Amino acid sequence: MCLLSNIKIVIWDWNGTLLNDLDISISSMNQLLESRGLAPLTEQRYKQIFTFPVQKYYELAGFDFSREPFETPAMEYMDIFFKKLPQVGLFYKTTDVLNRIKQLNIKQIILSAMEQKALVESVNALGIGQMFENIYGCGDHYAKGKAEQGIELMSQLGVNSNQVLLIGDTLHDYEVAKHMGCKCLLMSHGHQNAERLSQSHCPIIASFEQLVNLI
Repeated sequence: MCLLSNIKIVIWDWNGTLLNDLDISISSMNQLLESRGLAPLTEQRYKQIFTFPVQKYYELAGFDFSREPFETPAMEYMDIFFKKLPQVGLFYKTTDVLNRIKQLNIKQIILSAMEQKALVESVNALGIGQMFENIYGCGDHYAKGKAEQGIELMSQLGVNSNQVLLIGDTLHDYEVAKHMGCKCLLMSHGHQNAERLSQSHCPIIASFEQLVNLI
């Protein structure tokens, strides 16, 4: 049975789902930690603690917001991250999956916690902007409001929620899908590991190479 049976719209997360930015996310954070004399994160530790809201993730990484406001390291992080962003690309087989879904006449949308202008630039820089009906980001760099954006988006789609599939890489994406009332599929190649994602009790796929064979 096709994974996309009865699905009319696929909503994609961007970072860690389509965009393979795991390494630069870790290295950017480690620059901040090391500049403050804090222990750097390994990939294993990163995937164990990365969460939303991102302020909680910073606290788990070791930041003390009684010493400095969250906005200080958050903006430092974004400065570093966006300088590294041109280094990264899409996950292996991403374009194959996007093309396969497009051939099925299923609409595709991006819904991301990345700031809107930066998101559009990032998508277009990788040459896949034409794949998507719309691209929705957030109003700032603090990764807030994705659930609210998703609820508003769902009200505009004009389809039954069980005909919409959200594909992401974190438990937060699952929570957003629950708020939206739509189906959810999680990719374990991104910012959280399969063990954490299993808490969602929704389907988990390890790679696009695996996913393309299920479409």
